[in-house]
Amino acid sequence: MFPSLETKYRRFLELEQQLQDPEVLANTDKLLEVNREYGGLKKVADSVRRFHKLEEEIATAREMLEDEADEETREYAQGELDELQSRFDVLKEELEDLATAGDSITRGGMIMEIRAGTGGDEAAIFAGNLFEMYSRWIEARGWKMEVIDASPSEMGGFKEITFSVTGEGAYHELQFESGGHRVQRVPETESQGRIHTSAATVAVMPEATAVEVDIKPDDLQVDTMRAGGPGGQKVNKTESAVRITHLPSGIVVKCQDEKSQHKNRDKAMRVLRSRLLEHKQQEAHRQRAETRRTLIGSGDRSERIRTYNFPQGRVTDHRIGLTLYKLDQVMQGNLEELIQAMLEFDRQERLQANDVRSN
Repeated sequence: MFPSLETKYRRFLELEQQLQDPEVLANTDKLLEVNREYGGLKKVADSVRRFHKLEEEIATAREMLEDEADEETREYAQGELDELQSRFDVLKEELEDLATAGDSITRGGMIMEIRAGTGGDEAAIFAGNLFEMYSRWIEARGWKMEVIDASPSEMGGFKEITFSVTGEGAYHELQFESGGHRVQRVPETESQGRIHTSAATVAVMPEATAVEVDIKPDDLQVDTMRAGGPGGQKVNKTESAVRITHLPSGIVVKCQDEKSQHKNRDKAMRVLRSRLLEHKQQEAHRQRAETRRTLIGSGDRSERIRTYNFPQGRVTDHRIGLTLYKLDQVMQGNLEELIQAMLEFDRQERLQANDVRSN
């Protein structure tokens, strides 16, 4: 059995007890927090329980085989044992996948940021294209998406957009989208048909809980202002927009999507906690990358990870050298091949790293 999974299972049992605690049930914020962690660990817990149950059934079948003298009964017991062993082997592979996936498999919530990079209006339009691409994938997976903050561009798309995604496997599947995305195409505003190169950056952060990231009120500077849209549209007459500065780290988060200042503050704090957790995880990611061939999973926003070439209809993931001539399908949200290739590559890298450490 994998020790990391047993640790998660024990934590699941602790949370199960907390969900029966009257004090937890009476505290809405604490209840939501416990429920979120409990839900993230449920898949692991269910698999570990099945593993232990199969272990017991296999031990019982072996005892029956050893103690039984009747040939017909022994044949039945052997058949039962073979069937249980087959299920056990399949489950072991499933547990191996869960173990090598690390903590990402137990996180259902994440926050994604897409920012226009070099390329002016075309970069903002491309950032909007990426948002639509991910939105379609998220919808197809049955996950829930909520826009936290957005800065639309006058020509279309976004200068920047931040949104949360909740659902089983959301962070696990999208974690490797962090980095620089480059587009090569002829912009609609280009009169001479020249191909332009523009870029956008994507950041994928696990949504942090208050337990994971403790923020002291004295470390925050909170400013309020009127919300506004492009061209002076949607200007709010009340100061509902919120900007929070985390003084020790210098991280600044703003939110103006809601009409309520209180809701905007809550959303901004969610983003701030996730950015602080991301910052905390960077060193661990760098150390992990030292034992691997690539920086996948480092979340380095400056690293160019993918190119979308419209004239050739291709998309290339530079980290694993994968090129697909299915750009139209990819932009429509069909990310299955890209995502699964990255997850399998990461799985193999983790297995190799574990082999190195065990030798």
